[in-house]
Amino acid sequence: MILSSLTALISPIVYARAILKGEAKPQRTTRLVLLLITSLTTASLFAQHDKVAIWLAGISTLQSILIFILSIKYGMGGWAKKDLLCLFIALCGILLWKTTSNPTLALYSAIFADFAGMIPALIKTFHYPQTEVWSFYLLDVFAAGFNLLALRGWTLQEYSYPIYIMLINLSMVFLIIRPKLATNKT
Repeated sequence: MILSSLTALISPIVYARAILKGEAKPQRTTRLVLLLITSLTTASLFAQHDKVAIWLAGISTLQSILIFILSIKYGMGGWAKKDLLCLFIALCGILLWKTTSNPTLALYSAIFADFAGMIPALIKTFHYPQTEVWSFYLLDVFAAGFNLLALRGWTLQEYSYPIYIMLINLSMVFLIIRPKLATNKT
C-alpha cells in the first residue's frame, strides 16, 4: 500500500513537469471528467470502508486536481462534440451514483464514467502521441499493481478499480510509444 501511494504521488509531479516544459498537453475534457470521477470513486470506496484501494483513489483525486488546473492553460481540446458527448456520458454515471445508495453500483458507475472520460484522451493520444509522456501513465500502472498486491481479500469490488486503472494506463502507454515501436520494426 505504501509503494502504491508513493508511486501515485510521484506520477503527477512527473506529468506536471512535462506539462510546464511543453512536453505534454493534457486533454481538458478528460481531465475534468477524471477529477469528477476520482472524487466519486474515493467517496464510493470510503462508503464501502475500503482500507486499500481508497489510498490509490484518494491520491488519484489529488493528482486530478493538479492536472486539471494545469490543463486549463496548457491543455488541448475541450468543446468538440466527442468531448461533450463523453462528458455527458460521464455525468450520467455520476447521476447514477447520486440516485442510488449502493456503493458497489457507484464504483462501477465511476469506472464506466472514467472510461467515457478517457475516450477524448485516447483519441488525442492516438493522433498526437507526442503530446503525452509515457512515464506518467506507467507510474500509475505500477501504483495500481502495488495496490493489487496489498489486497487481502480478492473480491470483485476490491480489485476492479485497480485493474481498470492498470488497463487504461497501459493503453495510454501503448498509444504513446506506438510510433516508436513502428519505426523500430522498419
